[in-house]
Amino acid sequence: MTRLKEILQIEAGWLSEAERCPSPNYNQRPDAVPPRLLVIHNISLPPAKFGGGYIRDFFLNQLDSTVHPYFETITSLQVSAHLLIERNGHLVQFVGFDQRAWHAGQSHYCGADNCNDFSIGIELEGTDTIPYTERQYLQLARVTAALFAYYPEMSAARVTGHSDIAPQRKSDPGPAFNRYYFDRLLKRELHG
Repeated sequence: MTRLKEILQIEAGWLSEAERCPSPNYNQRPDAVPPRLLVIHNISLPPAKFGGGYIRDFFLNQLDSTVHPYFETITSLQVSAHLLIERNGHLVQFVGFDQRAWHAGQSHYCGADNCNDFSIGIELEGTDTIPYTERQYLQLARVTAALFAYYPEMSAARVTGHSDIAPQRKSDPGPAFNRYYFDRLLKRELHG
């Protein structure tokens, strides 16, 4: 297992190594509720295709609906995630972690509804069935360790998939996500 650079830093809710692409699709957390849950998602646009910058366009409300027939079905949606981890491990942050990104939709976790209020959403460029890359796992572990250091209410017990908080609607990150491997990498990031 390769280790990437030093520990990531978060400053004023923004990740030091991430490319910043501020999305208009966010608002304030209610009563300054701190994040306590990490939700792992996947996304590919068009479905099962990687690259092209379409995810970025989607989260910035700039998706050209004429490029692909699928885009016509989603171009009017206003959604975002806090962070995208591309196939090559590149980090793109759309919403500050202190803000409420619109990633979870109708959701429920441990007796609480509206997970966007208290969660951070990270998108992995991928699908439920295509294996994620080593760089994505490494970056996800690094980002998660940084989030735990910055937000004391977050912990390994509060990392979940979109499918776990919206099981009737969502299936991501899917069976392709190797939770055991991610947990091993995270443990290494946290404890050396």
